[in-house]
Amino acid sequence: MSIKLNDKYVSGFVRKHEIDFMQVQVNTADRMLREKSGPGSDFLGWVNLPEAYDKEEFARIQVAAKKIQKSCDILVVIGIGGSYLGARAVIEYLKSPLYNNLKKDTPDIYFAGNSISSDALNEILALCEGRDVCVNVISKSGTTTEPAIAFRVFRALLEKKYGKEGARERIFVTTDKARGTLKQFSTAEGYETFVVPDDVGGRFSVLTAVGLLPIATAGIDIEELMNGAAAASHAYTDADLSKNDCYRYAAIRNILYRKGKCIEVLASYEPFSAMFNEWWKQLFGESEGKDGKGIYPASVIFSTDLHSLGQFIQDGNRNIFETVIDIADTGSRFEIPVDPDNVDGLNFLSGKELNLVKKTAMQGTVLAHVDGGVPNILIEVSDRSAYALGELLYFFELVCAISGYLLAVNPFDQPGVESYKKNMFALLGKPGYENLRAELEERLKN
Repeated sequence: MSIKLNDKYVSGFVRKHEIDFMQVQVNTADRMLREKSGPGSDFLGWVNLPEAYDKEEFARIQVAAKKIQKSCDILVVIGIGGSYLGARAVIEYLKSPLYNNLKKDTPDIYFAGNSISSDALNEILALCEGRDVCVNVISKSGTTTEPAIAFRVFRALLEKKYGKEGARERIFVTTDKARGTLKQFSTAEGYETFVVPDDVGGRFSVLTAVGLLPIATAGIDIEELMNGAAAASHAYTDADLSKNDCYRYAAIRNILYRKGKCIEVLASYEPFSAMFNEWWKQLFGESEGKDGKGIYPASVIFSTDLHSLGQFIQDGNRNIFETVIDIADTGSRFEIPVDPDNVDGLNFLSGKELNLVKKTAMQGTVLAHVDGGVPNILIEVSDRSAYALGELLYFFELVCAISGYLLAVNPFDQPGVESYKKNMFALLGKPGYENLRAELEERLKN
């Protein structure tokens, strides 16, 4: 396996017998997942997805990606939440946060429809001027406010520039297989469509067409991504906590939660992990935060954030534990040069590999934080490859599902997300919300 759990830095906070006591609960959670007998069982398609995915659609995704690469300078990916976070996380993790600025033979990829910002929308429109553009709109229904507005705008842009026939060849839709406004519209317009599976929720959808089309367009080997995820799906089938790193991690984080550690900080030591951290935060935040329970997911990029949040983590409220992503080999090397004048006093580092300095900083930080009362769990990743990342994605999805059941919540719904939408629709004057609008306006007035 490319992924390994290192839990030696929680030994002072979690005892062996406590982990052993979790075995019965983990067995129950595993059985609920495998037998599809737990809450949210209609959304477990991701469990067997790495092997049971639609091979015909997978091939169409690869063909469409090649078509986009040949015909477009820019791909605009329109979606919000799980409809864009996974793809962006994978592209930046495997390519670069500066992907669009690199010399490459693949299109720039910009993400729209994930905010309600005129500035963000106008900036992407400006970047599209004078360049060939394709669009991948991702929405189960087609009526979610943020992506629907963006699709309206970019569809008009393409039709104005290329005509309706030309635009048809540049619009790719990922939506429901048979139902919904966007599916009906796409069929009528003749757009090529891909499927958001009925049994896979948005935050678990990165290994479906939702994530795979943009990822493949960026030139990433999606077969290797799926192979890594498949390896993980095979590796974590035994519920024995002494053999299953994934379930052991889920058990440890729940023990820490019961001891008052209600904030989990995902710490990475590479800037290319920043969007992966955002994907992780949605995965755990939407899955666990309900019924007045849940571990709050936060994230940092070290050593950068050691100079901002480091003080709080070291000496602040002791309700935190950290999960550290430790990538053994990123594939990049840089030797620190000699300064003849030694102006900065750092010649003791001259000739050393920058990765060695990073590794040492990580080791020093872990020890300091543990000494400061912050448990640290290390997830050791062998390398920065599509295969290893596929394993990591599946690892966290499975951890999230088991953890949710251990918390006695449904990890596959998100009822709280609808509250702001109702209020927004009412205040904007959407038909059918008149009574709520009057109530909200009165509350705002007072």
